[in-house]
Amino acid sequence: MIHYTTPLEQFEIISLLPIFHSNNIYLNITNSTLFTLLNLGLFILLFQFINLNIKIIPNRWQLILEELFLFNKTLIEKNIGQQGLQFFPFIFYLFSFLVISNLIGLIPYSFTITSHIFITFSLALTLFLGINIIAIKQHKLHFLGFFLPSGIHLALAPLLVPIELVSYIARVFSLAIRLFANMMSGHTLLKIIAGFAWTMLSFGGIWYFLHLFPLAIIIAVTILELGIAILQAYVFTILICLYLNDAIQLSH
Repeated sequence: MIHYTTPLEQFEIISLLPIFHSNNIYLNITNSTLFTLLNLGLFILLFQFINLNIKIIPNRWQLILEELFLFNKTLIEKNIGQQGLQFFPFIFYLFSFLVISNLIGLIPYSFTITSHIFITFSLALTLFLGINIIAIKQHKLHFLGFFLPSGIHLALAPLLVPIELVSYIARVFSLAIRLFANMMSGHTLLKIIAGFAWTMLSFGGIWYFLHLFPLAIIIAVTILELGIAILQAYVFTILICLYLNDAIQLSH
């Protein structure tokens, strides 16, 4: 059985299968890689299973899928408009990917890929670059006008443009840090309280009964973490929708 000696050890990336090693270049299959593939596999299997069992009178799983489709469709229409429905498959998978990743991380002895800043930053940066490509493709050089608010005198441009540019680039860091920090802090808290409860239980005697208090806290925090897992996926997705709207409408 895996035994974590510190609360942060659960976030350690472990090499499972070395593939290539040359000088300072390492290519390995890690636990992060494994759980990312597991995420993708669960997504495919789940929705393929539901699609193969679609009925006129929907069952429970079909209702969940339909509600998820409707939720993402509404999210896009409210934040981007009808023209944003072209991005529906992308938004739908993004939300599903984050929810599944966050929920898998709540299973004991699993791994939370969204608890690593490298993962969340890579995801945020990739999406940020993609959104900018869409904006430049649609607006060409007019995209640069995004960094100069309308109605502002040109004399203020040297001051405002750098501020707007820094604020714009900061979107990548805010997306990455928000998701990473919430996932890591929640899991760390659970591990600390669980370790405290286990220590009390090992003492025996009256501590055997007192450990029920931190155990109750663990249950409450776990329920809270379930909500946070879904909420953070929602916040990340809705911000991407807003950024897409900025790229399409060229407004902020």
